[in-house]
Amino acid sequence: MRWQAAVLRSYEAPFTVEEVTLRTEPAAGEILVEIAGCGMCRTDLAVRRSAGRSLLPAVLGHEGAGVVVASGDGSDGAIGVGDHVVLSFDSCGHCRACLGAAPAYCDSFASLNLFGGRKEDAPRLTDATGEALAPRWFGQSSFAEYALVPARNAVRVDPGLPLELLGPLGCGFLTGAGAVLNTFGIGPGDTLAVFGAGAVGLAAVMAATAAGALTVAVDRHPQRLSLAERFGAIPLPAATAGLPEQIRHLTEGGVQYALDTTASPPLINDALRALRPTGSLGLVARLHTALPLEPGTVDRGRSIRHICEGDALPGLLIPRLTGLWQAGRFPFDQLIRTYPLADINEAERDCDAGRVVKPVLLPERRSR
Repeated sequence: MRWQAAVLRSYEAPFTVEEVTLRTEPAAGEILVEIAGCGMCRTDLAVRRSAGRSLLPAVLGHEGAGVVVASGDGSDGAIGVGDHVVLSFDSCGHCRACLGAAPAYCDSFASLNLFGGRKEDAPRLTDATGEALAPRWFGQSSFAEYALVPARNAVRVDPGLPLELLGPLGCGFLTGAGAVLNTFGIGPGDTLAVFGAGAVGLAAVMAATAAGALTVAVDRHPQRLSLAERFGAIPLPAATAGLPEQIRHLTEGGVQYALDTTASPPLINDALRALRPTGSLGLVARLHTALPLEPGTVDRGRSIRHICEGDALPGLLIPRLTGLWQAGRFPFDQLIRTYPLADINEAERDCDAGRVVKPVLLPERRSR
């Protein structure tokens, strides 16, 4: 089977949209999905800085949503042909973390999602010359017209929902909202500061507002702060003098929870200083430098931890988020700008420049 996909051939080159070939049918436990839309996440773009750990050439994309068009023989039938699905991250399903309902901390998470995928997938997808493309990125490789994925990665959704916009619920929006609803368990009257009002941070703001929390959003882009204010947060420029003191003043003594999406050591220290005693800071971005903690930032019961994929069980959180969207309480669609798959390089430039919060790529769907 052949289809169009965006291929990244080198860490410095633009994407090229070209024909790829699937050389096998779906195996047991796998589904073939016709992609309606796929979000572009900064994790996709971070491949360019992976120092060779992410194999190329490859088809990236890990925020896909679409319609199941085939399933492997012997699959259990939980998801079948015709189902509308959102695709999320890959996991092994049998390690201690997966069996403990924490698939984001799967023992094989890095190898399955970031650095090569499942070894048995290596020869399955090739380019027009027969050259093998890297195994499935995040179990998907959904910058394409179709994606072959493990059924355990897929979450069935209501066919009445705008399928082409739902893909970011599988990663970026899931991460921000999950940190608020799962990790922190925020409820009415709680206080939260979000550092970085990009896709993850704004999803956190929306989830916190839906949960009834008082939220402060910090960012350096005025337009992002305007969005955060629209979604119910108090906006604060990152350059505000005495930022932690300002947050403590606005929240009558400091926030119970803070979420950092920036990986900026100065802002992480500001976030810790903005916490009240026993407060918690969650980090969702990967640190690329040492993190020097200033004296006094982690005393009085304050804690700091990394949060992966919003501590989510996608099959539970994604339906919760679509339900909030249907109720008008999680308007994630307001963050999205769509692009044809052929314009993937324009989408990347706009994302890098901060001109768009969440690009979503739309392949040409053959079944339309």
